[in-house]
Amino acid sequence: MNIVMMTNTFTPHVGGVANSVAAFTEAYRDRGHRVLVVAPVFPDMPAHEPDVVRIPAIQNFNGSDFSVVLPVPGRLDEALDAFAPQIIHAHHPFLIGSTALRVAAERDCPLVFTHHTLYEAYTHYVPGDSAALKRFVVELSTSYANSCDAVFAPSESVATLLHERGVEAPVAVVPTGIDAAAFANGDGAAFRAQQGIPADAPVIGHVGRLAEEKNLDYLARAMVQAAQTDETVHCLVVGDGPAAAPIDARFAEAGLEARLHRPGSLHLPGLADAYAAMDVFGFASHTETQGMVLAEAMAAGVPVVALDAPGAREVVNGRNGRLLPATATTEAFAAALGQCLQADEAARRARREAAAETARAYSRERCAALALGHYADCLSAERVAESGARAASRDTARDTWHGSLRRVQAEWAVIRSMARAAGRALGGDDTASPAD
Repeated sequence: MNIVMMTNTFTPHVGGVANSVAAFTEAYRDRGHRVLVVAPVFPDMPAHEPDVVRIPAIQNFNGSDFSVVLPVPGRLDEALDAFAPQIIHAHHPFLIGSTALRVAAERDCPLVFTHHTLYEAYTHYVPGDSAALKRFVVELSTSYANSCDAVFAPSESVATLLHERGVEAPVAVVPTGIDAAAFANGDGAAFRAQQGIPADAPVIGHVGRLAEEKNLDYLARAMVQAAQTDETVHCLVVGDGPAAAPIDARFAEAGLEARLHRPGSLHLPGLADAYAAMDVFGFASHTETQGMVLAEAMAAGVPVVALDAPGAREVVNGRNGRLLPATATTEAFAAALGQCLQADEAARRARREAAAETARAYSRERCAALALGHYADCLSAERVAESGARAASRDTARDTWHGSLRRVQAEWAVIRSMARAAGRALGGDDTASPAD
């Protein structure tokens, strides 16, 4: 198959969606399929990228790690003509998602959409975040999903949520696969030595983009409390982002900065070494759609303590870690971390084995085969000869999507105007906001 992956974020950007697109692209190519990736320009991207079309973009939108793509150049159409796509796969409903919708319609290709993100949890990156904007964003992503021939949900929780929100297009659960073997062979001892972590210290770890929506202040407070309870505990936080400084401040305030280790963003094989250096993995996010880093930790044999939320609840159970209520206090979370660290060798061995078993279910090979099977369904004679009712429903959804997009843009314009008026009234700077 000739598959076009259209995404607002891609390597070398570090994040769940970028990692997912890169992982599936590699897995499809390994199986002999052709993949064309359409993504924004990013700093430090490779000079030569076969079958990748880069689109100019505004980076670090409003202080986030995200990019805003600019109008698509004509050379994209030229690249698509040469590639002859059979499947268009959109990884966002906004920005480049609009282009994916146009391309699929113009070239009569099935459109697949992965609902990677709970988008309403990210509206704080827009100036003047409002409840109305959150509603519009949910409506927009739902109508976009209904504009597609198939929707991939990264977890059962997300699939259920999409149905509750009114998604009528076929929904399939397709998690992002991981290279389980790579994560199972990290050198934890070498990583500890490199980071100055004692060889025998209990280590609480975390991996991810360090951003507000990840509930990292909660996690940092729980880590500090666990480290205060046991003076031998060290904490390892892998990743980077705007929440890094507040995490540092939490540990400094407690006088524990010497026991916090932050090596920044890592890639394989260094990332596998970091997981191998951990004894327990802490995860407190409420906004994930899948537990990709949880599966990676488990592939390294590391048990997980997490809050009950989409993504986490599909991965964490009583055998491979602890899943706490979403309302658990930081004290309860710290206690669960401590219990995992203090378990006897037999219990720790059993948890490591259960974690490795869970990770195997998220292997890249298995998840890629699942996705390719759904692509084949979209291309099958039965799918091509879909009923008129389904076609009419999809056209209605696309009209709704365009209407919702206009409402989001209008809401945003009102917010910007109010902010400017307030700024002038208070004698502030009457310059355009970073979102302009």
